[in-house]
Amino acid sequence: MDPGRDAGGVAGTVLIPMRFVWPYGGRSVFLCGSFTRWSELLPMSPVEGCPTVFQVIYNLPPGYHQYKFFVDGEWRHDEHQPYVPGEYGMVNTVFLATDPNYIPVLNSDVAPGNSMDVDNEAFRRVVRVRLTDGSEVLPRISEADVQISRQRISAFLSSHTAYELLPESGKVVALDVDLPVKQAFHILHEQGIFMAPLWDFCKGQFVGVLSALDFILILRELGNHGSNLTEEELETHSISAWKEGKSYLNRQNNGHGAVFSRRFIHSGPYDNLKDIAVKILQKEVSTVPVIHCSSEHASFPQLLHLASLSGILKCICRYFRHCSSSLPALQFPICAIPVGTWVPKIGESNRRPLAMLRPTASLASALNLLVQAQVSSIPIVDDNDSLLDIYCRSDITALAKNRAYTHINLDEMTVHQALQLGQDAYSPYELRSQRCQMCLRSDSLHKVMERLANPGVRRLVIVEAGSKRVEGIVSLSDIFKFFLGG
Repeated sequence: MDPGRDAGGVAGTVLIPMRFVWPYGGRSVFLCGSFTRWSELLPMSPVEGCPTVFQVIYNLPPGYHQYKFFVDGEWRHDEHQPYVPGEYGMVNTVFLATDPNYIPVLNSDVAPGNSMDVDNEAFRRVVRVRLTDGSEVLPRISEADVQISRQRISAFLSSHTAYELLPESGKVVALDVDLPVKQAFHILHEQGIFMAPLWDFCKGQFVGVLSALDFILILRELGNHGSNLTEEELETHSISAWKEGKSYLNRQNNGHGAVFSRRFIHSGPYDNLKDIAVKILQKEVSTVPVIHCSSEHASFPQLLHLASLSGILKCICRYFRHCSSSLPALQFPICAIPVGTWVPKIGESNRRPLAMLRPTASLASALNLLVQAQVSSIPIVDDNDSLLDIYCRSDITALAKNRAYTHINLDEMTVHQALQLGQDAYSPYELRSQRCQMCLRSDSLHKVMERLANPGVRRLVIVEAGSKRVEGIVSLSDIFKFFLGG
């Protein structure tokens, strides 16, 4: 190691050469400490004539420093040198006096061997460290850290209610079930929303939701030559009629003669956030209407809010913002945590493949993939699998503009054309760059959660730095499945 390397002190600060020694052997030994901000591994070299003794000289400013050793891929501390428990587990310590003539040398008079304890668990909070050649050494999360994080998240969600999701001001759009389907999707498009609760005036209650997925199913049905639904009927076809038709289609597809009636999924303002999150995950819905009834008989229901995983995650991030260290999992890179859907590596046959499409793929294939793979978005990539754009369920509402759906062929229109068609449909507040949010595999879970908590962000595409080659995708539901043990 070049003794001229130092901790980058302020100009004018006296730097003192410090010799660090690891006398317990190993194939590869590195030094890491507070003087490298715990972000760089300094290689240590064997002492000539003593192959089990490793050393490195590093220039440090006077003061108190902490350090550890990275030996053959495992974190260790030297029990024969001063050590204390700290933020990074058991760490060795050294105090340098201000006298520049004082040159400390750490005691190496210890019999060679392998008696030092492994500190991988204690050093769990290190997000990542870099070798001097730029390559990364990433830690792996322990089951203990997973359980601690899950318990604390669960306790927080169980003790807070839906009332905390309600904004100080805002609006919630609801649709009458007797509204024509065509008009309903125009409203979704114009309001910039992808779903709306349905109100039945005759029953005096909310009975369901209309979402972008309904529009996808309708367009697929229109494209089906054997369909009983025509474009003319769509002009007058009511939402309730479509829902009844959808139930019939489900019975046909499932081969069951029983009446299909999906129960309206909602929650009350006093329901805790954990129950709401679990309901969203189990029922595979994107939002849950929060409804308050002023009487025991559920009369005069008031639609207060549309609870979503995004809003719940925002509450989590706000609560733990200044005490994130209490959640060990937050400090790990996402690649070290079982979260998200990843592109299978060569030889991995048991991992679910990540759905991706080329921009030249037909819109019909994209819609089929959204439905059959039960995903809410598909990365659009080039021939090198580098990210170009993303096609989401909500993008389908752009076809409602100027009745575009009446003069397109789903098999002939490409995904690229569909995205171009809807490009001017996005408001200045929703730039396409904001739609296609990315992150790196080395980003911490904390950073990913903060990004996902932003309004309108429902997933992050994991890309390779530089090439933007897609490596995976992490969504809001992935985060909650991890924390709630789903």
